[in-house]
Amino acid sequence: MKKPLTLYELNSLVRNAVELTLPDSYWVEAEIAEIRERGGHCYMELVQKDALGSTPVARASAKCWRSSWMLVRPHFERVAGQSLHAGMQVLLQVYAQFHENYGFSWIVTDIDPTFTLGDMARKRREVIRILREEGVFDLNKELPISLFARRIAVVSSETAAGYGDFCHQLGTNAFGFSFSVTLFPAVMQGERAGRSIISALDDINSHVADFDCVVIIRGGGAVSDLSAFDSLELAENVANFPLPVIAGIGHERDESVVDMVANTRVKTPTAAAAFLIDNLKRTLDRIDGARTAIVSAVSRRMDLERMRLARVAERIPVLFSLVNVRQQSRLDALAKRAETAVRRKLMLSGARLDRLAAALPPAVRQRIMGESHRLELLAKRLEAADPALLLKRGYSITLLNGRAVRSVTELHDGDVIETRLSDGRIMSEVIKK
Repeated sequence: MKKPLTLYELNSLVRNAVELTLPDSYWVEAEIAEIRERGGHCYMELVQKDALGSTPVARASAKCWRSSWMLVRPHFERVAGQSLHAGMQVLLQVYAQFHENYGFSWIVTDIDPTFTLGDMARKRREVIRILREEGVFDLNKELPISLFARRIAVVSSETAAGYGDFCHQLGTNAFGFSFSVTLFPAVMQGERAGRSIISALDDINSHVADFDCVVIIRGGGAVSDLSAFDSLELAENVANFPLPVIAGIGHERDESVVDMVANTRVKTPTAAAAFLIDNLKRTLDRIDGARTAIVSAVSRRMDLERMRLARVAERIPVLFSLVNVRQQSRLDALAKRAETAVRRKLMLSGARLDRLAAALPPAVRQRIMGESHRLELLAKRLEAADPALLLKRGYSITLLNGRAVRSVTELHDGDVIETRLSDGRIMSEVIKK
């Protein structure tokens, strides 16, 4: 009989077999029967039910480790708009794992949130999410539309009926407003629409100072043709555009991402024209209202000022007489005060000069005596320091190159030194021993 295997050895064989036979990852569709999170990891019980009832025909345990769960869960919730829960059908990417101690389980590495969402809806949500994260979703809405917006850049197909309706509406407005419309042709549907509209916006941007706003006109068409207006690239261009963008794409019920990020969204091209006409009409009404208010305010102010001037004119003679008397009295008082102050200052200054004149001669004599005594002391000190006196007393001075020698270390063999005595000098050559 062969030696029996330990449980660990048997489980190791199973693990090796699983790793050899199931080395790949697999996408699997299943229903979540149970789900719980512990320690940052997610533990799920997956089931597959029969097509006719709710009887499970397959069951398995699955785990999503924390390193993957921290990425998978927020991504799924952000895209799907809901959290994972029991009873939900999901599409998971898994690989097989058998552990000697914990047994078999499927390890989840990804969950596809598009399984329950239509692809177009998911893309729209993703584009909106990116625009919001980039902080540009409401950027174009923050641009004010000029009160005098008349120079209009239009992005449209030049053969589109909507463009013709737009121009006709502007040109026949009931108020006689004059608009300058410049067309920047673009393909407005199909695969080329996005890039074509972006190219038109780039052309406008190169002449941005020539326009007050941009109008994107599409007109009618199938709902599926709106897909170009949901693209991230086009939406980013509209959101970041330096001029206000008015979107008149032509669908009342369907709102594209471009509609969402544009400064103003209208239903049709003619509605875009009506918006611009109403904008000028509001400005005209404000100007008329301001003009009326200014005329009325100026008229009232002029009446008040006339009355005020009349009252002032009546009071001027009396006021002038009063002011003249007061100023004359004030000048007289100032003159008397100035005269008294000058006399007092002259008396004080004269007394001070007298005191200085009396004190000056004694101070000068005392200073001269002090300085004379100081000079005598300095003369005696100079006389005592005279080198000739020292020589007469029997001292001598040794010089090297005209400088007094104070130490033997200053001399070297061959140096010629001079010795000065009271009655002459001696030249010597140094020989050091």
